[in-house]
Amino acid sequence: MNTVTVRANMAESESLETITEHERILQEIESTDTACVGPTLRSVYDDQPNAHKKFMEKLDARIRNHDREIEKMCNFHHQGFVDAITELLKVRADAEKLMGQVSDTNRRLQDAGREVTAQTEEVIRCRIQQRNMATTVERLQLCIPVLEMYSKLKEQLELKRYYSALKTMEQLENTYIPRVSQYRFCQIMAEMLPKLREEIKEISMSDLKDFLESIRKHSDKIGETAMRQAQQHRTFNSEVQKQVTLSCAKPMYGRTPLHHNGLSAEAADEEEMDEEVLTAQDLVDFSPVYRCLHIYTVLGDRETFENYYRKQRKKQARLVLQPQSNMHETVEGYRKYFNQIVGFFVVEDHILHATQGLVTRAFTDELWNMALSKIIAVLRTHSSYCEDPDLVLELKNLIVIFADTLQGYGFPVNRLFDLLFEVRDQYNETLLKKWALVFRDIFEQDNYSPIPVENEEEYKAVVSRFPFHDAEIEKQQFPKKLPMSQSVPQIYSQVKEFIYASLKFSESLHRSSTEIDDMLRKSTNLLLTRTLSSCLQNLIKKPHIGLTELVQIIINTTHLEYACKYLEDFITNITNVSPETVHTTRLYGLSTFKDARHAAEGEIYTKLNQKIDEFIQLADYEWGMAESDGRASGYLMDLINFLRSTFQVFTHLPNNNKDHAAMSGKVAQTACMSACKHLSTSLMQMLLDTELKQISMGAIEQFNLDVIQCELFASSEPVPGFQGDTLQLAFIDLRQLLDLFMVWDWSTYLADYGQPTSKYLRVNPSTALALLEKMKDTSKKNNIFTQFRKNDRDKQKLIETVVKQLRSLVNGMSQHS
Repeated sequence: MNTVTVRANMAESESLETITEHERILQEIESTDTACVGPTLRSVYDDQPNAHKKFMEKLDARIRNHDREIEKMCNFHHQGFVDAITELLKVRADAEKLMGQVSDTNRRLQDAGREVTAQTEEVIRCRIQQRNMATTVERLQLCIPVLEMYSKLKEQLELKRYYSALKTMEQLENTYIPRVSQYRFCQIMAEMLPKLREEIKEISMSDLKDFLESIRKHSDKIGETAMRQAQQHRTFNSEVQKQVTLSCAKPMYGRTPLHHNGLSAEAADEEEMDEEVLTAQDLVDFSPVYRCLHIYTVLGDRETFENYYRKQRKKQARLVLQPQSNMHETVEGYRKYFNQIVGFFVVEDHILHATQGLVTRAFTDELWNMALSKIIAVLRTHSSYCEDPDLVLELKNLIVIFADTLQGYGFPVNRLFDLLFEVRDQYNETLLKKWALVFRDIFEQDNYSPIPVENEEEYKAVVSRFPFHDAEIEKQQFPKKLPMSQSVPQIYSQVKEFIYASLKFSESLHRSSTEIDDMLRKSTNLLLTRTLSSCLQNLIKKPHIGLTELVQIIINTTHLEYACKYLEDFITNITNVSPETVHTTRLYGLSTFKDARHAAEGEIYTKLNQKIDEFIQLADYEWGMAESDGRASGYLMDLINFLRSTFQVFTHLPNNNKDHAAMSGKVAQTACMSACKHLSTSLMQMLLDTELKQISMGAIEQFNLDVIQCELFASSEPVPGFQGDTLQLAFIDLRQLLDLFMVWDWSTYLADYGQPTSKYLRVNPSTALALLEKMKDTSKKNNIFTQFRKNDRDKQKLIETVVKQLRSLVNGMSQHS
């Protein structure tokens, strides 16, 4: 095929394809929604060049085809159209008539519908109200429980039922308010509840403060009740025990056991029954504590409440433990102090057991330990001020009841009983002071003469108070005299009273009989060795106590010493502890009476010597007299007469008892020997006085006459019992010295000096020299040796020689020494 043909064929082929595509596009335009024509038309412009022109041609051809078809259709239906128009014109009149009828019907319908519409709107309004009412009832049914609970809450608050009010608040918050939380009044309620809780906390705390103030005021009464119950319980048990004891034991020395406060077992039991119902809970309303505890527990703030309560109670404890400054003056001061403390701890014990953990045992123990230290310090200080033993004894009884009461509540009280040992020492000190006054009064009122008894009744009255037994005196006829003075049975009775008084303190101390026995013996020893001994020593030193009284005191102390074993038996009968028990303290009052006796004896010797000195001070020798008067000096005779009458006191004492006779004889002998020695020494000192410069031979002769009287007194046996010339030996030094000068036997003295057989063995060369010097002619005027020189000048030379030899002996002695 040629090229033209090919091209023609190709052109034809392309033309067919184009025509087919345009047909498709036209079909799509005719059958597709106008909104989708755009993409179809856009494909016309995407084809080959000149496709648009061809498409337009194709479109025009299609439009002409449709126009022809429309024209054919119109021509075909034209007659029917004309007929329809004709019919429509005929219908116009009917339509207008129908329109009039419709309008009339519509008017009538509108008039009728207005009334229906009004009724319908009323129904709608009623239906809305009904729905609203139903909704309101439903909402009110939800709100009424909330309001009722809130009203209940207000009522509980008014009735101060705060714990229940808190429970109600909890229900409101957790259950009721969430159901209707959208309402404003519920929001107000929810906002009010925390404020109400705070108010409840404040009110309950205020009630707690009132409670704390109340128990602060009532502590005294609570403690008094608790201590009274403890005392009644202890007294009842003590009475029962004593009844058992008395049924199998005999009374001791006629004294019945002491009762506390004078209560019998029956009275104590009856009073205990009367007071049995009274407890701390009866005296104090504890409900504020319980309420406050529950409230703070519910509010989740229990720890704050516990801390506050404990802090406040600690403060109150410190106030309770602070004593009054004058507490030691009366027993009521101590009782009030103890009552307050007991009341405080009784309340704490009740709180401990009635609440769960508000206070713990550790807390109460801490409080008690703090209180115990303070109490002990206070009692130790205040008891030291007590001077009255009765007050100290009352204090001891209060401490025992105080300790027993708190021990019954579980508090340890061992330290209080240890304190009682210190108080016991204080009690003993006050007793000793009291009995010192008693002993002093007894000694001041004593007449220091043997006790006269006129009949058997008086005799028995004395021996019933004092253990006196003397077979010789018992055989004597009435009236007769007992050797001791009236102070002896009085002292003995007072020692027994002291033992009773000391025993009172030992009661109820929970101590064994051995310990009580030891206490009694130690305190009695103190009474004898310190108090009575001091009183005796002071008595012996008193100026008005003469030799007769001193001798009687010696006899009295002998009898009191003898009575000590009866005091030991007396203590043994009280405590039922045998003296043979190991570690039993013995009464060592024997030393007291021995010391007093020795002091009295020494005082006798001292007073005698003082009296001798008083007489010697009256001596008025004329040391330059030419010759003696021929008779002894008046002062010395008075002195000897005094000594004779004095020693008569010793010989006239009752000596039926061998011990008494031996005692009085020994004292008399010692006193007489002491008096003679002192007299001899005093006379020797008078001769050798350095202030005395000259002595005449006449003075020596006068002095010799006085010494002779002294020797006569010694040889007259003023006190029986001396053997041979024992008493005269007191004046041997004076006698040999005076003999040497009177005989002027210097050759014998010098020749025999130093020999055991020397006639003048007791004459010391220095003594002889001193006296001889006083007799030398040193002033050349009125010399006492003038006559010697005239008659015998050799004698003067002898004196000079003797003086030289005596000086040589004295110097030799000093060199030898």
